[in-house]
Amino acid sequence: MKGDKRERIIRILLETPDGSLTAYRIHIKAECSEQWTGSYLKKLENMDLIKKTKVTNIYSLFEHWRRIRSPLQYAKYHLQKDPLTIIKNSKLSYALTTYQADNLIQRYLFPARTDIYILKDEFTLWHNTLLSHGLIGAGNTRIIIADPHLIKNSIKRNGYYIVPKSQLICDLFMEGGVATDAAELLIRKWYSEFI
Repeated sequence: MKGDKRERIIRILLETPDGSLTAYRIHIKAECSEQWTGSYLKKLENMDLIKKTKVTNIYSLFEHWRRIRSPLQYAKYHLQKDPLTIIKNSKLSYALTTYQADNLIQRYLFPARTDIYILKDEFTLWHNTLLSHGLIGAGNTRIIIADPHLIKNSIKRNGYYIVPKSQLICDLFMEGGVATDAAELLIRKWYSEFI
């Protein structure tokens, strides 16, 4: 849970980088103890990444997040039909990220693979749903077990749920290659006054 808590706090800071949230409000939103939140915010401030709750170095905070990320737990599938149609019709909780989320927001990346964050409790339901439309193994779709906080804070875009903007940027950086270019474009678009 420690990794999830740190990622929640960083995600919240990057979603509201102007410092308008108090440490108390961040602790409430992150669903972490007030003491733990305060301690972690102080650590980030000592690293010159924030000043109180204002992000002072967007790029370095994203880099720090990438370094502390928990390893992803995922499964791969090859679906014979359009993954987005299957996802939308599933009625299960999810949040799109990487290629498909970028395509819904800025249409920069070709959606070569569909990456979906899901709840751990719904893994079997997702597995069965995807198997009914394809095969397990390397392919065009990947389901990733998510912290429930991530799913709860997803946003609706063009009829689909996608991860918050900071999570998308972090995931694109983690993906590497041309996805890094997409992340850079989003930083310039969403954080222009902070870089």
